[in-house]
Amino acid sequence: MPFDENTLVFKVLGKMFALTNLENFEYTNLKCNPEKAMVLRENHTEVSPAWHMNKKHWNSVSFEGDLSDKQIEQWIEDSYNLVVKNMPKKLQLELEKL
Repeated sequence: MPFDENTLVFKVLGKMFALTNLENFEYTNLKCNPEKAMVLRENHTEVSPAWHMNKKHWNSVSFEGDLSDKQIEQWIEDSYNLVVKNMPKKLQLELEKL
């Protein structure tokens, strides 16, 4: 919880891939490929640029609306994989050992 007592941050090897507000659990912020981020925002009203984050790389995904749990879970996994993919190979290998 590096920001405050209400913001839960999810990291992989010290790199953030998701965060959510525990007090107001209505959305999560997820890292996203910039091109895919734009497509998701255009096609889903529940997806918007993430507040207080780099809007090129981060989306806010609302839990209110028509998105399925499976879709949100997939985007969380995509966020995690994107962060891992951008890590140096040495860290990726360390992660594989865990």
